[in-house]
Amino acid sequence: MPRRRKSKPKLNLVDTGVSLAIANSMTQGLFNANLMDFFTGRRDGVYRAGSDGAFRVTLPELVTGLNVGTYDGGLTDIMKRNFMKNWVPIVATTVGLPIAVKASKKFLKPVTQPINKVLKQTGLGVKV
Repeated sequence: MPRRRKSKPKLNLVDTGVSLAIANSMTQGLFNANLMDFFTGRRDGVYRAGSDGAFRVTLPELVTGLNVGTYDGGLTDIMKRNFMKNWVPIVATTVGLPIAVKASKKFLKPVTQPINKVLKQTGLGVKV
């Protein structure tokens, strides 16, 4: 009789959260818009793609054409300016957050193991 392989969870909630935090840091640092606003073109719940300032870029602007207003530079110059202004939070999040989470996972293992066992019994395919 062949040995049965253990199936791995399909979705790790902590790793997904880390990935979203890093993606948010990158869009905030390079495009001056948080992750949700970057994809939707909204700011404070109102659609403002292209009319919210030259140094804030969203995905709808990239698709329909960049409106840089009075600023003469293109997308590369905008991203370069935003990166120079926000490089510390970008580096701290992309480098520091995964290290901190890995250390926390080891420290919190006695707490997360029982939670993962319960989640496995539900059959949802998620893991903390």
